[in-house]
Amino acid sequence: MIDLAKKYRTRDGREVRIYAVDGGGGMPVHGAVRDGCEWTAYTWLESGEAALHCASLIEVKPRIQREVWVNVYRDPRGGYHESKYEADRYGGNRIACVKLVVDCEEGAGLD
Repeated sequence: MIDLAKKYRTRDGREVRIYAVDGGGGMPVHGAVRDGCEWTAYTWLESGEAALHCASLIEVKPRIQREVWVNVYRDPRGGYHESKYEADRYGGNRIACVKLVVDCEEGAGLD
């Protein structure tokens, strides 16, 4: 079921605005899809499915963006640190210190 409090895009990546989820009839979800510089009115099923598969709704989840530092050791132990300073401080016998930039949707890899 589509929720007005959440953000959506179309399956093919276009921006979406949802105006109502109780429009009645066979297509109760009402909104608009951005086509270039214009908005086109559109309706969807309660599930977010559209007459055209490419226009079906996909929830846009918040993104997580972090920079972390990982100490690498010859044996499998290790760990990540919030800063290069911490990685250096607890580095010990490391053979490398790698900066990782994490950019993913919330919940990625948890299913």
